[in-house]
Amino acid sequence: MASLNKVQIIGNLGKDPESKTAGSSPVCNFSVAVTERFKDKSGQQQEKTEWVNVVCWNNVATLAGTYLKKGSSVYIEGKLQTRSWDQDGVKKYMTEVQAFSIQFLDGKKQEEGF
Repeated sequence: MASLNKVQIIGNLGKDPESKTAGSSPVCNFSVAVTERFKDKSGQQQEKTEWVNVVCWNNVATLAGTYLKKGSSVYIEGKLQTRSWDQDGVKKYMTEVQAFSIQFLDGKKQEEGF
């Protein structure tokens, strides 16, 4: 049976990206607010925001850490991944998007998509 793990999101960064190095590979983490607008049963406009954790590696991480900042509007393609760790004897989990490509959606930087 075939399977597909692909994510596409458009949103705005909630804070400045955090860049570091894992071994010899650059890695960059940030969160993106994805807001859905809809009308409820009474016709009132509503908003619901989901926060998506994003991780980038290598060249994408370097570019994201250099050009993105809090409030930046971005289009991201990637895949879902879940990682786990032990904290004080309790197993913790985090699901995040591993970004393969990012495009700037802010003004002139949009042409510099990577």
